[in-house]
Amino acid sequence: MTEIKNILVALDLSEIDSTLIEYASFIAETLQVKKVYFVHNIKKYEISELFDEQLKDLNLDEIIGDELNDKVEEKFTSSAKWEVLISEDPYSESLINYIVNKYDIQLALIGNKNKINGTGVVSGKLLRMLKCSLLSIPKDAKPVITNIWAGTDFSSASKKVFEVAENLQRNTGAKVKAVHVYNVPVQFSPYIPKENLDLKIENHLKEKCDKFIKKIGYKSDLSTEIIPGRESGVAEKLRIKAETSKVDLIIVGDKGHNVFSSLLVGSVTEELFNQDMDVPLWIVK
Repeated sequence: MTEIKNILVALDLSEIDSTLIEYASFIAETLQVKKVYFVHNIKKYEISELFDEQLKDLNLDEIIGDELNDKVEEKFTSSAKWEVLISEDPYSESLINYIVNKYDIQLALIGNKNKINGTGVVSGKLLRMLKCSLLSIPKDAKPVITNIWAGTDFSSASKKVFEVAENLQRNTGAKVKAVHVYNVPVQFSPYIPKENLDLKIENHLKEKCDKFIKKIGYKSDLSTEIIPGRESGVAEKLRIKAETSKVDLIIVGDKGHNVFSSLLVGSVTEELFNQDMDVPLWIVK
C-alpha cells in the first residue's frame, strides 16, 4: 500500500476540532507519520458587513492561528511534526485539494458533522475531488482501533482496502472482518422463491469471498461476514450493523463493481460518507 507520510486535518473552530486533533495524533503515532498539517479556512465573505468596523483593525489570520496552535499543542501528543495552515478561500474544498497536492498528502481527516448540521467541510465534492484517502470522524469518536470492518465486493479495486486494514491490524492488533452486503436482485424475485434465492446467493458469495481472500494473500487473521441488505440499502445496512457490532472503523474503497452489491461503487460510498455515522469511515483512494 501507499505509505502514509503526510496527513491533512481540516479544522473549523467548532467543538469537533478537539476530536479530530486527538484522532490525528493517534493515527500519526500508530502509522509513524512524518508530518500533520492542520488546515483552517477563514471565509471572510460570510462575516456580516455589520461587523466590518469592529474587525477592521484585527488580524484574524494571526488570532485564529494562535488559537489553533494552542489547541494543537494541547491535544496533539504524537511525536510527528505538525504545522497549522490558515488561509482565506471562498471554497474550502478547493483549498483542501490544493494543499493535498502541494504537500503530498496521503490521508485527509475531516469531521462528520451531518448529525449536528454543521457548516464543516464534509462534502461529496471532497470525496470526488481529492486524490488522497479520506477519514471521516464523528464528534464522539474515540482514538482507538480494536475492531475493523473492511468492506469488499471481491473486485480487484477492493484489494487496496485490505492493504490498509492489514497495516492497521499490524500496528494496533485490531481484529479485522471482511464484510460484504448484498441485495437480492429484484428482477429475479417474482420467479424464484425468496428463501431459495437467499441461500443460493449466500453460498455463492461465501465461495467467492474465500477465493478473494486467498487471492489477495492476506497474511494476518481475518474473519468474514455476508450480510443481506433486504429492506434497507447497502450503505444503511452496513452503518446499522457496524454500530450494533461495536466497530471502531469501517474501511471501504472509493469504487468497485459486483453484480449483487454496490458497496464500493462511488454512489453508495458517497451515500455512506454523507450519513450520520457513529463510526469513523476510511475511504481508500
